[in-house]
Amino acid sequence: MTREHIFMLVAMALYMILVLAIGVLYARKSKTAGEFYLGGRGLSPLVTAMSAEASDMSSWLLMGLPGLAYLTGIADAGWTAIGLAVGTWVNWLIVAKRLRRYTVVAKNSITIPDFFSNRFHDKNKVLMSISAIVILVFFVPYTASGFAACGRLFQSIFGLNYTAAMLISALVIVLYTAIGGFLAESTTDTIQGFLMSGALVAILIFGVVSAGGIGAVVENAQSMPGFLSMIQTYNPASGAAEPYGALKICSMIAWGLGYFGMPHVLLRFMAIRNPHELTLSRRIATVWVVISLAAAVIIGVVGSAMLPGEFTTSAEAETIFIKIAEVMGSNGVVTALLAGLILAGILAATMSTSDSQLLVASSSVSQNFVKGLIYKKASDKTVMWISRVTVIVIAVIGALIALDPNSSIFDIVSFAWAGFGAAFGPVILFSLFWKRTTLWGAFAGMLSGGVMVFVWKFLLNPLGGVWEIYELLPSFLVACAAILLVSLLGKKPSKEIEEEFELAASDRPVE
Repeated sequence: MTREHIFMLVAMALYMILVLAIGVLYARKSKTAGEFYLGGRGLSPLVTAMSAEASDMSSWLLMGLPGLAYLTGIADAGWTAIGLAVGTWVNWLIVAKRLRRYTVVAKNSITIPDFFSNRFHDKNKVLMSISAIVILVFFVPYTASGFAACGRLFQSIFGLNYTAAMLISALVIVLYTAIGGFLAESTTDTIQGFLMSGALVAILIFGVVSAGGIGAVVENAQSMPGFLSMIQTYNPASGAAEPYGALKICSMIAWGLGYFGMPHVLLRFMAIRNPHELTLSRRIATVWVVISLAAAVIIGVVGSAMLPGEFTTSAEAETIFIKIAEVMGSNGVVTALLAGLILAGILAATMSTSDSQLLVASSSVSQNFVKGLIYKKASDKTVMWISRVTVIVIAVIGALIALDPNSSIFDIVSFAWAGFGAAFGPVILFSLFWKRTTLWGAFAGMLSGGVMVFVWKFLLNPLGGVWEIYELLPSFLVACAAILLVSLLGKKPSKEIEEEFELAASDRPVE
């Protein structure tokens, strides 16, 4: 390990120590379940916006998306970025305020499964049970992808053992999540959001300069057929352009539908101190997302000029951000420290999502399974301790899955994203905006959406042709149809449920 590597490692270690310190600081403030899971609904507009987007944009923002652009050009990465940017804006515009109000009306719900159960007066906790299962099924592998990203980072830069690096990173994430809860997680996510932005900008500028300037980057991209086209894609194996049709474009744009069902993002809407401040949060979040996504895609293009032909597989290409930072850090102590902070951006991206996922998954077990179904008289203190133990158990399972260092981060995230988008997204939208939605309609939508993701991904997608469309889109539509059909065939919701819906939809005070 060189002197520069040591300084890079020091900078990253200092960052991890800071994160742990924040966890310890906020441990004293998380005295109730509401504070542990939602921060007592006291987040500022800035923290709400930055923590929502930092927890959303996991390691695939700094690794998966640039890697995609590096290999095949801007079509795949570009349409995905457009879908995500639009989805972010629409989610903040139509879901945020209504969800914040409705969760208060619905018995002050503090988790998404809580909201589903209280919204439909689900006395048998059917929705709470199935939604908690959905969260566990899709969050465990999602968390594993974050742990894998950390392991790959330390292995690529420092030559450390992948397994050891991955496990140490997982331990740090688990410690500050289990200790501090939502306040610690939201605070660190805000810091990490700014760090991610700075890392993207710094790597982009350094990459352009190192590649010989903007002209050299464009010239290199133009030498690869279809690389700069939004309706063609570059095939690195054949060196030729391939058509990028409407089916692929729809698949990539469909990523935006996933936002309506992301529990770790929706929780931020529920946690802001004043719903009227969500307009400011929306503006901050949208600007951050657009700039970050654009920078990530362009880094892939710049990387292909700076390190042409260096990577030939998706797993290798996903390290392009890391490799550029490594080159930056090889020019002396100052640049090594800067590169260390930039690489901490990858840690930030990974940790900000993993901690959110661990907190949501643990709340599903402790708040919804244990207190909601098994031990209803459990005190807040008991629930919090069960939650902290659950964080550890889920992280252990995720770490076991992450032991394979060759899995594609983008592919894992893509599948989990589809699962949440299809299972929860339609139910959230219909719950908030259609008064006629029934409990069994919501159940049918959640079940059909989640199951269809598996069916489409593993049974229909391999058939090729039209079946190759991203599983989120057809699964989302199937769930919507199921909610409509079952709700209309069933008994109309009670007068009390309709009155709660009208209160949440109005401008009348709810707290």
